[in-house]
Amino acid sequence: MEPKTAVRPLTRGEQETETEATRLIELIEEALSVVAIQSSEVDSLEAIADRIERAARDLSVALRELAHERRIAQNATD
Repeated sequence: MEPKTAVRPLTRGEQETETEATRLIELIEEALSVVAIQSSEVDSLEAIADRIERAARDLSVALRELAHERRIAQNATD
């Protein structure tokens, strides 16, 4: 029998980062599908580009907050 490994719940920062990463992946997949169908809708391409840009910014903010959260936790254990 294998020992059970306790999985700790994600922190708020980890949850936010995961959510933002998933959102960015979904937008990238949407962009790839629009490119694959060779859509001539320029406005659609620009709208997707804007959404990807915002999502990437949101993800970078979430990653920085997570780094800060982990730094505080690490300093507390030192």
